[in-house]
Amino acid sequence: MKKAYTIYSQGEHRWHVTARDPDRPGYVIDTNEYLVSHGEHGLLTDPGGMEIFPAVFAAISAQYNPEHIEAIFASHQDPDIISSLALWLEFNPNLRCYISWLWATFIPHFGGTGETFASIPDEGIEIPLGSLRLRTIPAHYLHSAGNFNLYDPEAKILFSGDLGAALIPNADADLYVADFDRHIRFAEGFHRRWMGSNEAKLKWCERVSSMKINMLCPQHGAIYTGENVARFISWFAELPVGSGNVP
Repeated sequence: MKKAYTIYSQGEHRWHVTARDPDRPGYVIDTNEYLVSHGEHGLLTDPGGMEIFPAVFAAISAQYNPEHIEAIFASHQDPDIISSLALWLEFNPNLRCYISWLWATFIPHFGGTGETFASIPDEGIEIPLGSLRLRTIPAHYLHSAGNFNLYDPEAKILFSGDLGAALIPNADADLYVADFDRHIRFAEGFHRRWMGSNEAKLKWCERVSSMKINMLCPQHGAIYTGENVARFISWFAELPVGSGNVP
């Protein structure tokens, strides 16, 4: 069963995360799912694969009324990101799914209709959630040709999808990065292989370096906080990525 945590709380504004599923099958990758709530308005980011829907739904329900989830944000098109969509829509057919325009005709293969999807243009948009305005941050070609991060300017949290992801063993499965040098070893191979463009990488690093980020929350692995956010961005800027790094 996935564990549920609250990582930010101020008044009615809360970020929750479901993470670390020791009971997951060994043949699927572990994932983090994040929920932002503002009073009775909820948005779920990268809700995960269909095989873990029951565990995610149970973990969220332990802390929040899932009937208040009105929107889903999908950073990109991968099945570990969004293949649970049909099950979420079965629970609430009126959910709105925000996704890059590039994938707006691909994601419906997981479920939904034309009314389900809100296409995000390449430059990004703001997503309203009650009185909050969440920002979609372009991260194109960094794992996916149409890729976005989600930023909460009030909590100063960047939900970074596969940027910052680390494939860590269960024995090292802390919620937050404690030892950066040890942790980053589990991120290096993933970033070298899956990040497609050094030019796009440097553009992203420049963009997010100008933002105030207290937490960088990836879809896999531990959360970067404090000085480890800047350390990750600097490390990533120097890392060679893309097709030149495979045989």
